[in-house]
Amino acid sequence: MTTAQPSLIKTSPAGIKNLISAEDVSDIDALAARALYYKANPAVDSTLGQGKRIGLLFLNPSLRTRLSTQIAARNLGMEAVVFNVDKEGWALEFEEGAIMSGTSVEHVKDAAPVLGTYFDVLCIRTFPSLKNREDDYSEMFIHQFMRYAGVPVVSLESATLHPLQSLTDIATITEDLKAGPKAGKPQRPARPRIVLSWAPHVKPLPQCVANSFAQWVTAWGKAEFIITHPHDYELDPSFTKGATIEHDQDKALRGADYVYVKNWSTYEDYGKIYENDPSWMLTEDKLKVTNAARVMHCLPVRRNVELSDEVLDSPGSLVTTQAGNRVWAAQAVLSEILR
Repeated sequence: MTTAQPSLIKTSPAGIKNLISAEDVSDIDALAARALYYKANPAVDSTLGQGKRIGLLFLNPSLRTRLSTQIAARNLGMEAVVFNVDKEGWALEFEEGAIMSGTSVEHVKDAAPVLGTYFDVLCIRTFPSLKNREDDYSEMFIHQFMRYAGVPVVSLESATLHPLQSLTDIATITEDLKAGPKAGKPQRPARPRIVLSWAPHVKPLPQCVANSFAQWVTAWGKAEFIITHPHDYELDPSFTKGATIEHDQDKALRGADYVYVKNWSTYEDYGKIYENDPSWMLTEDKLKVTNAARVMHCLPVRRNVELSDEVLDSPGSLVTTQAGNRVWAAQAVLSEILR
């Protein structure tokens, strides 16, 4: 896999390969295939990143994203350094022209260039405030790192998107389709019906996973894609263009091959929970109208709130496989940046 190949991640005008959205990928199918190749051959490019260092900067908590990216980097021969900025670093300022007389100690335009001298690749994780939509959707935090670091930047989840999760999701669906039908289960069509279903939750959650999944599936263009949610839970239309929106969950689920379950808060009246109708929780009974749908969730999941135990623990759940594939998606992206 180390021979010259067309780049699957686009080069920015500054000559740097970043990954913050599906728009940074030239061929989603090929990148998902690369991820699955690494799953079968984890150590095939074990010297590709030799002598290279990757910085994983976390402004928010993480489990799968943190560990999977560390493993992926190690599989490529890279040294990974994790820094919990929110707990161990100075409070950063991101606004241009800020008068730093408050709680912020260091400006990103001073910190990021230094980090760019320490690392060959920077990976950033930051969550939205869910208070000001304009600020969150500007993606200022990650864009400021891209502006000043001078090295490739990979999003480990930002205010609006989660690209490594979405690449994982496409790879997981691709893998399942190629595996063929299980005993006694129906054949999946070449163009599967994929449903993204809103689920109840105990607190408002960001829209980033739902936005990202919608963006990647529509850009992929190989599925019939439906998003189902209660009224007033519309996502940013710039990410859902090309999807069918259906407010009747039972109708949306009919004939579904894959059901991706995720909560998100309101977009228009930003960051709110209007309802927590338990009837939106996915159950085995709801799945009876599907095409023996495989069920997906990015984790962590609130059991018996978003999905029932019987669904999560059933043979139809892809949740553990999906989480395991996070390593291979990260490895595919990092390998492209290193080439």
